[in-house]
Formats: sequence, structure tokens, C-alpha cells
Amino acid sequence: MYAIIADGGRQYRVSEGDELLVDYRDTQKGEQVTFGRVLAVGGDSPRLGQPSVDGAVVKAEVLGPELGPKLVVQKLRRRKNSRRKTGHRQLFTRVRIQAIEA
Repeated sequence: MYAIIADGGRQYRVSEGDELLVDYRDTQKGEQVTFGRVLAVGGDSPRLGQPSVDGAVVKAEVLGPELGPKLVVQKLRRRKNSRRKTGHRQLFTRVRIQAIEA
């Protein structure tokens, strides 16, 4: 069984036991998180929602915060001897899907 959930403007296809990175949430390791916007539930009899499936909830366990990949931002103004280089690392929360309740 799988589900398609929406969180933070993105959509994820998840199954039980999957780990994924979602936008940062100020939660402790081991806490329970529920995703209420379930767009579709698949399996033997798939169900689609308009905009979400009625009564469907995806529960996940928080594994902790994690830093994303380093992004390098460079600005260059040609022929003016002006350069600027900075970096950025986005903060995410890693979760493990525990249950898909349709």
C-alpha cells in the first residue's frame, strides 16, 4: 500500500517504512507527526481525493533534523572587479513512515 501526500508545497509518494526529508519542524526525535493532506491512496483498490481522501491519515516518526546539500551562490559583475561568493544549507527533518490509515 502506498499514499501520495502533500507537505510544504511538495508531493511525496510514500509506503510504510520509507524515510524522507520534509521541511524543518521544531519537533523532538521520536515524536509522532501526522500528514492530513493525503491526495491518493493506492493498493488493491486505489482511491483519489478532491482535494484529499476523506479520513486518510499518514503517521510518521521523527528521526531528527538534518542539513541538506550545500548550495553555492556566486555573483559576478564583469569588468568591474566585483565578486561575491556565499553558501547556504537548508535545514530539513527526516521522518520514517509508520502507518497509512485509509
